[in-house]
Amino acid sequence: MSASLSTFTIALLLQSAAMPPAVPLSAVAHPELWPTASARPLRDPKVEARIEAILKRMSVADKVGQLIQVDIASIDPSDLRTYKLGSILNGGNSGPRGNDLAPPVEWLKLADEFYDASMARSDGRPAIPVIWGTDAVHGNNNIPGATLFPHNIGLGAARDRDLMRDIGHVTAIETAAAGIDWTFAPTLAVVRDDRWGRTYESYSEEPTIQADYAGAVIEGVQGKVGTKEFLAPDHVIATTKHFLGDGGTGGRDQGDARIPETELRDVHLGGYPAAIEAGTQSVMASFSSWNGAKMHGNKSLLTGVLKDRLHFDGFVVGDWNGHGQVEGCSNESCAAAINAGLDMFMYSGSGWKTLYDNTLKQAQSGEISAARLDDAVRRILRVKIRAGTFDRGRPSSRALAGKMALIGAADHRAIARRAVQESLVLLKNDGGLLPLKPSANILVAGGGADNIAQQAGGWSLTWQGTGTTNANFPNAETIWSGISTAIKAAGGTATLSEDGSYSRKPDAAIVVFGEQPYAEFKGDRPNLDYSPEDKSDLELLRKLKAAGVPVVAVFLSGRPLWVNAELNASDAFVAAFLPGSEGGGVADVLFRKQDGGIAHDFRGKLSFSWPKRPDQFVLNRSDPGYDPLFAFGYGLSYAKPGVVPKLDETRPTGMAASSNGTIFGKGRVPEGWSLTLVEQGQSKVRLLGATGTTTSRRLTASAVDRRRQEDARAFVWAGGAADARVETSGPLDLTRESNGELSLVVDVRVDRAGSAPVSLGMVSNDGKVVTVPITGALAAGKAGAWQQVMVPLQCFAKRGADMAQVTAPFVIATDGKLALSISDVKIDSAPVPMTQCGG
Repeated sequence: MSASLSTFTIALLLQSAAMPPAVPLSAVAHPELWPTASARPLRDPKVEARIEAILKRMSVADKVGQLIQVDIASIDPSDLRTYKLGSILNGGNSGPRGNDLAPPVEWLKLADEFYDASMARSDGRPAIPVIWGTDAVHGNNNIPGATLFPHNIGLGAARDRDLMRDIGHVTAIETAAAGIDWTFAPTLAVVRDDRWGRTYESYSEEPTIQADYAGAVIEGVQGKVGTKEFLAPDHVIATTKHFLGDGGTGGRDQGDARIPETELRDVHLGGYPAAIEAGTQSVMASFSSWNGAKMHGNKSLLTGVLKDRLHFDGFVVGDWNGHGQVEGCSNESCAAAINAGLDMFMYSGSGWKTLYDNTLKQAQSGEISAARLDDAVRRILRVKIRAGTFDRGRPSSRALAGKMALIGAADHRAIARRAVQESLVLLKNDGGLLPLKPSANILVAGGGADNIAQQAGGWSLTWQGTGTTNANFPNAETIWSGISTAIKAAGGTATLSEDGSYSRKPDAAIVVFGEQPYAEFKGDRPNLDYSPEDKSDLELLRKLKAAGVPVVAVFLSGRPLWVNAELNASDAFVAAFLPGSEGGGVADVLFRKQDGGIAHDFRGKLSFSWPKRPDQFVLNRSDPGYDPLFAFGYGLSYAKPGVVPKLDETRPTGMAASSNGTIFGKGRVPEGWSLTLVEQGQSKVRLLGATGTTTSRRLTASAVDRRRQEDARAFVWAGGAADARVETSGPLDLTRESNGELSLVVDVRVDRAGSAPVSLGMVSNDGKVVTVPITGALAAGKAGAWQQVMVPLQCFAKRGADMAQVTAPFVIATDGKLALSISDVKIDSAPVPMTQCGG
């Protein structure tokens, strides 16, 4: 840690002792009690003069345009010929022209179109180039073929600042090659509750690691301040996010950090001072709240602490319609956020012109003062000038643009492979099973072994990391492929068998398993029990061990989880977290060299404490009563082995169950929920098994097979109003999921076409049923074939559903005759525009 960071730490200790007791749960910060930072780069008089010259020629409408960023799924390049917006972005599921898997050349082509439209002016006003932002959070992860690094939780285990700088630079190069100006990274969240679905985006539960890493990552992405590398063509604009306290929300995305100001400052400020001193040019406001007040509207933090106290002079960008959650605001109108210190709205949806019009009226009326408007525009212009966007021309004319060989280049992949090697944490190695001999007969099993999507996790080509195949990741290597290559080179035998079956007993088995991909919303969970219902991974481990096969477990996860039973069933256990595209890095550490020497020892040390029980989701080294299974900093190696005794496998009772977005799947509903048949005017019939019928036999349910035995349900309507619904054990709050543009996704098969309209619906706590017609969607599919019907949650919200109090998230109804089967119902990311709200 540098001397400046040490001084910062000492200052915090002195201020903690001096800070008077605050009003309990106050949402107003006291900036004078926070540390200061020396923002870099220092302002250049020539740049400031250029800003003022541009500002004088801008109309109020031009200035308002700079404050608005719109998702490319909601805007056409031609719109920028009229509306001179400051920025565009691609969301996690918004590739060029709706194609999430568009090749790099299509991204560059679209970047040119947006740029050209933004620069087209004939009225004498200044032409200001638009900038494009993207979530390149572990590499340029939206583009097929890009190098994907381990997610931050794994990088935190590596404890390597130089590696972080290299990763930042590679990410910048591969982003610039596609013509994109700006990445929404790094995330500096200090996660204190591992139930949060974004835990893997955090380097550590300890703010010291964020403070140590922040400067290096920013330097890698933007170049070192004070050198010719700063925002040179092989670098892009960085974003430090999410300001502030996003990791302290009790494991709930967009939640409320109910903590005192001292904790917000001493824990969650973490790496921000170092990032500001390294020159971060943008900061993203957090979706979350602090003591009941939304961060997007908290002037004491956005302006008082960030801008005035820490001297940040870049611009503050919002998060995905986050301004609309500020009290008194909507997605289309929020002067309060700008007045609080937000400089740029991030907007998704068809109403961005309304946001523009309302903001213009607010600026003209003085609701947004001229001084605040000019301050926001100055900040945006300052970053654009520093980044060279005024001077480097069209994206395709820039130094790296179009050099697509840079995307997934061999030297970039080598850095990613090194990151995998350093991020793996060895939790158990009984009897010195590892490292294995590459000349042996090795069985490779488990669903994660040959699955790039699973090893890469969320934010990998798609937002949630789902819906892809290995073929969508050119240049990437699965863990199985890396193992197979190492073994074949040494003359050994490698066999891939997902279910662990074999014809010749192997010398050892490597079982790769873990969490399926997820991102925000879907990733939140009520406890840390890895797999409370599906025990197939545990059964596989136990089967191999019972057969006398030495078992190496490679566990893929976005957080520490309770896996005591899986640890007991393994001889060696590796926490691989989410290693990204370079599966060969896992093989590098698991196997000896051909001459018997150690190729790569384990270096990773836990950056998050590992739970002894599934209810230890708040488990931080500084907490009272700290009692982990594996402490922060734990990690065995070949040089320093250790022994793990048999662990307690008893699951505590009374823990909340997790639906993880699943409403119905594998033939069941989440624990405590019910599948119910309802006949108008009659009592409900709750299905206790797979079959049942309503009182008048208008609706009958039975079990059918799709992928496995009785994993789906067939419903037959005989005529007359009736519905099948899933009811929860308590009201669900789906406001975040609705705002995040998730959908109700139903896997359905029409067995007999209906004689009357069919609808999907939801029920809120007041008993109101809100429906959306799906007759047309069902008719569009092939009779007798499985299809997906998707309805955006916002459709239910716009029709009056109380999304904060949903008691039945799935209702399918008709008044006529109909026969159909349902296999899966979930709340998930789906590329369905808001215009598709029924048919």
